[in-house]
Amino acid sequence: MKRLAFKMKLKPNTSEEYTKRHNAIWPELKELLKQAGVSEYSIFLDAETNTLFAFQKVSGNGGSQDLADNPIVKKWWAFMEDIMETNLDSSPISIPLKEVFYME
Repeated sequence: MKRLAFKMKLKPNTSEEYTKRHNAIWPELKELLKQAGVSEYSIFLDAETNTLFAFQKVSGNGGSQDLADNPIVKKWWAFMEDIMETNLDSSPISIPLKEVFYME
């Protein structure tokens, strides 16, 4: 099992909407993530900077970051684009983070 972490950024004054949308995550997206080997997925918000910190446990070689060509993912990106900083293809700007410490 590997652990992945990355950060993303919300647009100002959108944290409540971001939380609302994720509390109602689409069942088909949740199932897709599980099929990709994601067994845990947490997202934390630094409200001072609007920075999101995401953490995943993933079995295999994939993860949510490897689903860019999936139509469900593309639809989710379009749904979230108005409240997040995104790339030209509507994907969230996502910066991988290097693990420097782990305690089990």
